[in-house]
Amino acid sequence: MKFLIIILQICMLYLFNFVGNIVHNFFNLVIPGSIIGLILLFICLCLKVIPVKFIENGAGFLLRILILFFIPATVGIMNYPSLLSIHGALLAIAVLLSTIISIAIAGIAGQLFERKAQKRKDDRECSKCSQSV
Repeated sequence: MKFLIIILQICMLYLFNFVGNIVHNFFNLVIPGSIIGLILLFICLCLKVIPVKFIENGAGFLLRILILFFIPATVGIMNYPSLLSIHGALLAIAVLLSTIISIAIAGIAGQLFERKAQKRKDDRECSKCSQSV
C-alpha cells in the first residue's frame, strides 16, 4: 500500500513539472518549465492548497535515489575528455572555491542572525525584569 502511495505522490510531483513545462511553452518564458513547476509547487505548499503529507513520501523517495539521476550526466562527461584535462581541473577548482565561499557566507550570516535573535531575547527578558522591580 505504501508503494502505491509513493507512486501517486511522484505522479503529483510530475504533474507540477508537466504544468510548468506547459506554462513555459505557452508563454515562451526564459525560465525552464521544471523551475516553473517547482515554483508552482512551492506556492501551493505555502498557501496550503496542497498539504505536505500529499507529497512527503514521494519526495523523500526521490531524494533517497537522487544520486542515480546524476549517473547519466557523469557518464556523458566521458565523451568530452577536454573537460577532464586542465579545463576540468580549473572547473573543479572554481566549483570547490565557490562552494567554500558559499558555506562561509551562509555560516557567517547564520551566526549574525543567531546573535541578533539572542540579543532581542535578552532585551525582552531584561525589560520584563525591570518592569517587575
